Amino acid sequence: MMQKTYVDTHKTIKREWHIFDAKGQVLGKVAVEVAEKLAGKHKPTFTPHMDNGDFVVVINAAEVQVSGNKEDGKIYYHHSGFPGGLKHESFGHLIQRNPTKIIQLAVKGMLPKNKLRDPRMARLKVFAGSEHTYTDKFASK
Repeated sequence: MMQKTYVDTHKTIKREWHIFDAKGQVLGKVAVEVAEKLAGKHKPTFTPHMDNGDFVVVINAAEVQVSGNKEDGKIYYHHSGFPGGLKHESFGHLIQRNPTKIIQLAVKGMLPKNKLRDPRMARLKVFAGSEHTYTDKFASK
């Protein structure tokens, strides 16, 4: 008897919507769960070379927690490409200025560094507060 392995095609991929509440949660733990859903690793039809992940909405990004002294000690770096263009910002300043970027950077760092990362990140929707614009996606469930 010959067994066959089922592989999803682009036409048969079913994308679902997931919502995560980051209020009081640890940043790394939220990012791991979100990255798993974006990559589609929770599905039995996961294929590493295909993008069969789901859409993810993260709310209350401004209320995410970090452990230890990371509030002041965790530094985010960015370089403009010009000499002397290194810029840095602490976690505490960045969460006040742009709390959605914290979640995006954490999830982006947990996804594989390949051509599928940008389309997966495009399916991530992060909101600083509890209000989001994708309520109609969850009403049908």
